[in-house]
Amino acid sequence: MDEHFFQCPYCWEQISMLVDLSQNHQSYIEDCEICCNPIQLSVAIDNHEIVSFEAQNIE
Repeated sequence: MDEHFFQCPYCWEQISMLVDLSQNHQSYIEDCEICCNPIQLSVAIDNHEIVSFEAQNIE
């Protein structure tokens, strides 16, 4: 697991989440811990490192 920091696409606050580095591709929805809006997260992992991370609003 690795803590990754990113900006919420709704409230623009800096938030963090734990990313499982054992999975190559991940896509899921998680609520912002500040404004509670749903964020679509897409993560690509290569050799146990994050190579791509996208956080988008779902509206």
